[in-house]
Amino acid sequence: MITIHEVTEVDRQLIDAFARLIPQLSSSSPAPTADQLQSLVDSDASTILIARSADGTIVGSMTLVMFAIPTGLRAWIEDVVVDGDARGMGVGQIINDRALEIAREAGVTTVDLTSRPSREAANRLYQRMGFVARETNVYRYTFD
Repeated sequence: MITIHEVTEVDRQLIDAFARLIPQLSSSSPAPTADQLQSLVDSDASTILIARSADGTIVGSMTLVMFAIPTGLRAWIEDVVVDGDARGMGVGQIINDRALEIAREAGVTTVDLTSRPSREAANRLYQRMGFVARETNVYRYTFD
């Protein structure tokens, strides 16, 4: 059984989980430090969700970011990762469903996310959930 929890405090288990999960998401990004995690937890714009297995192990995480702009309240789902040992158990669906529920309760009308084409299973999940690919260009500016 998988349960979803909103992170309200940073502890050793959370820090260790991110140290294990982030490399599975990105080979170029280091895991967040305790202080960085605390900043996210303290932020009004970010909600970190974690998925726990029946034994309490953190097997997935994601961040829901909500912010107001002149055209309304916006939401993005970022950094979704499910531990390799827990993939195929529905964790991605459950954690994303909870994020969508939180966004809807906050008054958001659309939720955006991006996913690399190489993440085939994730892309199939998002399509099954009702996410629709947008015709847009995504640009990135990198600071040196």
